[in-house]
Amino acid sequence: MDGLIEGPDGRIRCAWHGNQDDYLAYHDGEWGRPVSDDIRLFEKICLEGFQSGLSWLTILRKRENFRAAFAGFDFEKVAQFTDDDVERLVHDAGIIRHRGKIVSTINNAKRALELRDEFGSLAAYFWSHEPPASDRPAILDWATLRAMPKTATSTAISKDLKKRGWSFVGPTTIYAFMQAMGLVNDHVEGCYCRPEIEEARASFERPS
Repeated sequence: MDGLIEGPDGRIRCAWHGNQDDYLAYHDGEWGRPVSDDIRLFEKICLEGFQSGLSWLTILRKRENFRAAFAGFDFEKVAQFTDDDVERLVHDAGIIRHRGKIVSTINNAKRALELRDEFGSLAAYFWSHEPPASDRPAILDWATLRAMPKTATSTAISKDLKKRGWSFVGPTTIYAFMQAMGLVNDHVEGCYCRPEIEEARASFERPS
């Protein structure tokens, strides 16, 4: 079927990882599994911003460098970064040296502190926007997924975050974040991970 590929272990998966070892491991072990840890949520939304215009695989392969550069994405620490840190990061060959995205990450760390203060956690904020089952496709095949780079929910979150002063959080970026952090299950029908993710989401305790 379109959008599916047989892996080296004989299992059928979403095809987008192309059976590249690190990408396949990300598909199997991370993508779509629900996350409630604020640091991981902040990391992902920042890295999705850096990914804009690039492939996620490029970012994935630099993720440990990003973690080292941005204090493990501890947003309390990143919020304290100065102009000197910006210059340090602009010259860090291990990450994407885009000044606007670097400055955005520091800004977003400050906004994340505000969001946490208001909602108790980033997780509580983001999971409050989880779309109901009635808003999801009845059958998620490859054609449906490709036609859905953003949704009404990701657009609403994007607008709200921008009002709160966040940057590099467009609707497509936010939908990729939602897919990765398990707010939706976008493993296509036929992928062996899809039912696993459904079970993980069913047993996941939503933060409040």
